[in-house]
Amino acid sequence: METIKYKFVTSIPDVLEDCVLYISMEYGTAIHKCVCGCGNEVVTPFSPTDWDINYDGESVSLNPSIGNWGFECQSHYWIIRNKIIHSPKWDKEEIEYNRGQDKKLKARFYEKQILENDNREKEFVSKNESEKLIPWWKKLVKYVKGIF
Repeated sequence: METIKYKFVTSIPDVLEDCVLYISMEYGTAIHKCVCGCGNEVVTPFSPTDWDINYDGESVSLNPSIGNWGFECQSHYWIIRNKIIHSPKWDKEEIEYNRGQDKKLKARFYEKQILENDNREKEFVSKNESEKLIPWWKKLVKYVKGIF
């Protein structure tokens, strides 16, 4: 079974070694050369809708699998505990379906984030508006009580 080493780096090196996963927590991404040997650079950004990384002190794993559908090789594999586990190639229909699912997942996630931010903003504005309705003298009393 093939293995891949890992290196934690601040920035990505100009030249990548074969079978090395470069991990930059500062930039929230990992990069490596495609494990099929084609030489293409594979970038796996960390985010709630892309990849996540697990480091157990001895090995690394990336989730989900890596499907290089944009490369001529179209390699598909997992990196689990420093091991490269090859998966079957997907046909065009599987690739398109998966891309569609990824887009839907991202859209749902970011729509939810926007709604949550809007609600927080409305709460903040509402609280500030209600503060404005308190007479100035009540604010002064509240302030003085807070001092003593």
